[in-house]
Amino acid sequence: MSAVAYTVAFDGIDAKMVEVQCAVSPGMPGFAIVGLPDKAVSEARERVRAALTHMAIALPSKKITINMSPANMPKEGSHFDLPIALALLAALEILPRDDVAGTVSLGELSLNGDLVPVIGALPAAMAAATEGKVLVCPNACGPEAAWVDAAKVIAPQSLAAAIRHFTGQAVLDAAVAGEVHVDANASDLAEVKGQERAKRALEIAAAGRHHLMMVGSPGSGKSMLSKRIPGILPPMSPTEALETSMIHSLAGVLEEGGINRTRPFQEPHHTASTAAIIGGGRTAKPGQISLAHNGVLFLDEFPEFPRSVLETLRQPIETGEVIVARANAHVKYPCRFMLVAAANPCKCGYLADPARACARVPICGEEYMGRISGPLMDRFDLRVEVPPVAYTDLDLPEDGESSAAIAARVAAARDVQSQRFADAADVRVNAEAEGRVLEQVATPDTEGRALLVKVAERFGLSARGYHRVLRVARTIADLAGETDVRRPHVAEAVSYRLSLSQDV
Repeated sequence: MSAVAYTVAFDGIDAKMVEVQCAVSPGMPGFAIVGLPDKAVSEARERVRAALTHMAIALPSKKITINMSPANMPKEGSHFDLPIALALLAALEILPRDDVAGTVSLGELSLNGDLVPVIGALPAAMAAATEGKVLVCPNACGPEAAWVDAAKVIAPQSLAAAIRHFTGQAVLDAAVAGEVHVDANASDLAEVKGQERAKRALEIAAAGRHHLMMVGSPGSGKSMLSKRIPGILPPMSPTEALETSMIHSLAGVLEEGGINRTRPFQEPHHTASTAAIIGGGRTAKPGQISLAHNGVLFLDEFPEFPRSVLETLRQPIETGEVIVARANAHVKYPCRFMLVAAANPCKCGYLADPARACARVPICGEEYMGRISGPLMDRFDLRVEVPPVAYTDLDLPEDGESSAAIAARVAAARDVQSQRFADAADVRVNAEAEGRVLEQVATPDTEGRALLVKVAERFGLSARGYHRVLRVARTIADLAGETDVRRPHVAEAVSYRLSLSQDV
């Protein structure tokens, strides 16, 4: 007696189809699982055996062999429990073989037969839709998987409920997609007193997804400004939301199965390891830069991060993807994020205040900012100083623009970019434009080009710096609603490039 069921193995955000073959044959009684299973998969036989015993289903005194094909692909995770159980029940002729073979299933079994939530339901639903199969997953994963309209999702509470569904005793309705989460308590930029130049830099960064560096003394408002960025970013498009949610699904951080259209905002502590930021671990899980895909990665106390961690950001910033290579895994994750960094000007933080600065000024500032390498600093499109706000200004009424007003301009600029790059592969915003595409959309007028050439010669702009100024100028023009990039746009873009130092 034999039967097959289907499940998936995860390779980054890709879900690769796995055929779970079950054979029940005469011989010495036993229960073997083969096909490169890890420890969690090997232990599935005990969970399956206990769950079936709890439902008064006795296994025959025969040799039971589970083979997971392709056999050369590593199988990791407890989500193989349910497909193993379904394949076994089909081989025992308790479930219809054709119905089981027409599904993709995943889920962990408890000893009493309940289905425990697992990660990866959303990518699994995508794979099931591609194969034209039904997805069977734990009830708690149903709202997440149901966002893939092309796949029917059945989400039983237990293995017993799944058996009743397959045998027609109690057919389950298709799962319904979870509610989209909306953060209604986002902080408003109008609450920030002063800092008009920094607010303008935030608007430009949000409009073109440019990387931003803010430097200022402690308490000047760098973190306050950064945490208000989500309030001015436009909601993710359906494609972006699905991409980001697939990563969050693999990381197990989707809340209640709902897909969030709000752009992610990740803010790891400066003691985070390289694996936590970039991704890795034994199973090469996504890191903070991938969890920030299509959103913001905020690194406070930027120079305090280990040098080895900071340097690993250089390639992902340029390519928009990261390859996590381990001895037993080699996976790729997308990571198109907006990097926002905040730093004090020196170790004590009061480099520009003679009354509170330490005795090592200005050497302490050079050493502290020197922790950030030149190639990494070169990747910041916008650099802005955040001066301290006088305490007398804190009692003044709010006089700045609200986040809603700024968000409207940002959304309009993003819409222009969406139309502009509609036919360009892998380009969605100005920060991603390069080569011929950049030349076509961001070439300034005669006066603007003359200014940019003069600045490049005077301050020794690198080729990367030159192109990043063009991208920022294009975004400034978009915010102004202008088709052409002119001298004022270039001048403002250059001012942010030279804001912190002349070492550009």
